[in-house]
Amino acid sequence: MPERTPFIGGNWKMNTTAREAVELAAGVAQGVKADGPHDPQVAIFPPFVWLGMVDDAIRGSQLRLGAQDCSPHANGAHTGDVSLAMLEEVGVSCVLVGHSERRHGLAEPPERIAAKLHAVLGAGLTGVLCIGETLQEREAGQTDAVNESQLRSALRGLSIVGPDRLVIAYEPVWAIGTGRTASAGDAQAAHRHIRGVLGTLLGSTTAGSIRVIYGGSMKPDNAAELMAQPDIDGGLIGGASLKADQFLAIVDAARREGKAQPAAGTHRGHR
Repeated sequence: MPERTPFIGGNWKMNTTAREAVELAAGVAQGVKADGPHDPQVAIFPPFVWLGMVDDAIRGSQLRLGAQDCSPHANGAHTGDVSLAMLEEVGVSCVLVGHSERRHGLAEPPERIAAKLHAVLGAGLTGVLCIGETLQEREAGQTDAVNESQLRSALRGLSIVGPDRLVIAYEPVWAIGTGRTASAGDAQAAHRHIRGVLGTLLGSTTAGSIRVIYGGSMKPDNAAELMAQPDIDGGLIGGASLKADQFLAIVDAARREGKAQPAAGTHRGHR
């Protein structure tokens, strides 16, 4: 079985005050360990304005710091954007790209999403590429076609991608923030197809080692069932990531469902 260390990401979205962010980050950092063969990689994605203070709060822990977005540009006249160099300077090591709330809520085009992912990978950071279908697309039987189209667009031109540098987050749009969740079987079917597409784009060996995680309302009470599926390698957590105990319960579920020992050097502690 390919060696895939589970990945659990906590997307805080536009939530928390400064005090809440520091307390939440410290609570999660205290509960995250990496001393066993199946311990997952864990990252949190706070709002931009709290990144520096969260970096201080988790320094020395095994918790990774992530950003919810980035600019594809290195610098320049891009008002409101944040560059990868700026993010690296405050301790960020992974970045969300193409989250549905940006694809659909802000009409972010596929070309810009691809440019961001290429920039993230080019900077040596881990890119968490979010893909997924709307309810209308799901009801029309287009789940696999939508996921494949979004994958092909974002990965076009990438021939070699290290398994520790790319994570695919399947987030069915109809299940984000709604409390609705795909059944474990449906989620597994989508993940299996995604891995097949990765195989055609990057080769079967690379596809077998890239983490594909589920991002549709994963909670402590359904996390274990979802992550028990052979192609579900973790989760991108929204609401449940705002409470340390709930988020850590999902981390524990990932640890229990670990499928294979991680390759040497997979875990990266915080700088």
